[in-house]
Amino acid sequence: MTMNTQQSPDRKLRARELGLPFTGTTGPHNAITDVPNVAVGLHSLCEAAPRPGRMLPVRTGITSIVPHPDADTPIPVFAGVHRFNGNGEMTGTHWIEDGGYFLGPITITNTHSVGMAHHATVKWMLERYRTTYYGERPRWIMPVVAETFDGILNDINTLALSEADVLAALDTASDGPVAEGNTGGGTAMITYGFKGGTGTSSRRVEIGGRPYTVGVLVQANHGQRDWLTICGVPVGRHMHDAGAGMAERGSIIVVVATDIPMAPHQLKRLARRCTIGIGRNGTPGGNNSGDIFIAFSTANAAPLTDVAPPLRSIDMLDDDAFDPIYMAVVDAVEESVVNAMLAAEDMVGTRINRSKIEAIPIVPLLEIIKRYDRLE
Repeated sequence: MTMNTQQSPDRKLRARELGLPFTGTTGPHNAITDVPNVAVGLHSLCEAAPRPGRMLPVRTGITSIVPHPDADTPIPVFAGVHRFNGNGEMTGTHWIEDGGYFLGPITITNTHSVGMAHHATVKWMLERYRTTYYGERPRWIMPVVAETFDGILNDINTLALSEADVLAALDTASDGPVAEGNTGGGTAMITYGFKGGTGTSSRRVEIGGRPYTVGVLVQANHGQRDWLTICGVPVGRHMHDAGAGMAERGSIIVVVATDIPMAPHQLKRLARRCTIGIGRNGTPGGNNSGDIFIAFSTANAAPLTDVAPPLRSIDMLDDDAFDPIYMAVVDAVEESVVNAMLAAEDMVGTRINRSKIEAIPIVPLLEIIKRYDRLE
């Protein structure tokens, strides 16, 4: 089943639509795709029953984030990464640390499908940019692939994700609204003991009289129920049921995109602020969690480094202008996690609870938030 970026007409209400008091001005879609030259593709695999001899159905997927999706050649994008807690994987980060950029898309999937996502992304780039990679000059491809563990709800050991599935997510990447919750790589993820998954948000900022956008996409699969905090309210302490006893056993990947001109060291500092964003929802960065973040800028587009002139000039923001951008990242990360949980649907058939992992119940949630006088 392919999930494109268009929200369905019967989608659940997002955080702001429910009156949750998140601050800041969003872009038109309140999504990472509000950043110019950023596209998202989602592809999900959802089987109704376990395969013969297996305990769980296949329920997983792949998410793609594609910078400069309309370019005829791959465009290097400056980037920075941060590891808050390292029990997870994001490929290509060693070169981002040294070279300050990456080429091509970012993909996010489950822990056991990183290899397939990497392989298929290489194939997609070879076909998408044939002139670049099949010319006389040999060139390498080093995709950025990240993961979180969905083995509680998905038969992860079946290795169901295929090359065709990854290509579908890449081929359907587009701008516009992004479907959240049980979508793409987030299909079977769990967040704070509730159903989680894919979430997104954006913020508009003005610097030197010019408008810019910061966008965030999360694959949320982290946290314990009693940690959960929403808009400053200790929601998890008020919601006691089967999910409340689940220990953390997942991770969160955060992708930050912006059109603000930044150098790699500045983007690394931007990625670091994601730690505060996820902390607002209550997580301390548990031992079993891979809390891994990447930030990139679509500004300073330039040719491939092996054909660029030896001297290069770039635009970069003055560091003294960064405080509102840091706040935009923190706010958007916090809201993205909540959007992921609000959009998610119940998922049945787990090893922990044979019935289901529930989505966060909206009416009790709003009653708790109202009790603390936090509804708008």
